[in-house]
Amino acid sequence: MEQKLYNVKEVSQILKVNVHYVYSLIQQGLLPALKLGSWKVRAEALDNFLKQYECYDLSDLSNICKSEYYT
Repeated sequence: MEQKLYNVKEVSQILKVNVHYVYSLIQQGLLPALKLGSWKVRAEALDNFLKQYECYDLSDLSNICKSEYYT
């Protein structure tokens, strides 16, 4: 069973955000990750994160809410 693992830099490139934001997502428990020397995110976990938070405004992680464009 082979599963794709992304490092934080790869996740930041996929999400088009900076690496500090990815670390914040991991630290807040919003994006599940594994500490294997450095943080790794399973492709499945990233897909689930994107599905779960679709239509949400994540610009302020202490105040996550539905985006006004999708209400």
